[in-house]
Amino acid sequence: MLNEIINEIFSAEMLSLVWQGLLETLYMSLTSTIAAYAIGLPVGMLLAVTDKDGVKPNRSINTTVGTIVNFLRSVPFLILLVAVMPLTRLIVGTTIGAKATIVGLVIASAPYVARMVESSAKEVDRGVIEASLSMGASTMQIVRKVILPEAMPSLIYGAAISSTTILGYTAMAGAVGGGGLGAIAINYGYHRKETLIMWMMVVILVLIVQVFQEIGSYIAK
Repeated sequence: MLNEIINEIFSAEMLSLVWQGLLETLYMSLTSTIAAYAIGLPVGMLLAVTDKDGVKPNRSINTTVGTIVNFLRSVPFLILLVAVMPLTRLIVGTTIGAKATIVGLVIASAPYVARMVESSAKEVDRGVIEASLSMGASTMQIVRKVILPEAMPSLIYGAAISSTTILGYTAMAGAVGGGGLGAIAINYGYHRKETLIMWMMVVILVLIVQVFQEIGSYIAK
């Protein structure tokens, strides 16, 4: 019985399926991370700048943007993924597969990224910012030439953490037709009661997380 399971796992068909799932997972994770940072980075900086202790405090903007970010962060990922299916169909023409999952991943992860960026920006030494203000630097100049460079190591660490979080989201998306290693674990492992296949996908996902984390730490240093 065990030999039959092992032969099935390491069959050419299964290995091809796992390879495809790996590529889909990397595609979803990396594309979503880049898109999430394209949205989350400016939003996070806006939150940091308009905070009461920020460079240019603005309570109304900070409260409005912060409320939207907190709302999206509070919605469980699977529920959000299902809720945005009409939008997903409108954008990519389908609600299943890797491309469709990216829409939900970006919507779910961009608020998370924004808070990570905001936290990194607030770690910058206030004295450096005040020195720039005293020399007449504009808000945009302070963001580009002071906050971003000073916060870069923390931002890179945050990017590594965000990418691993998004990777976890891709695995959950497999429950609703998202594709990738998560779909293989659920469809071929859990539903077929092939525990070995399920744990094989778990091990691969853990290894990918470790690689992302190590790359992020190396770049930050």
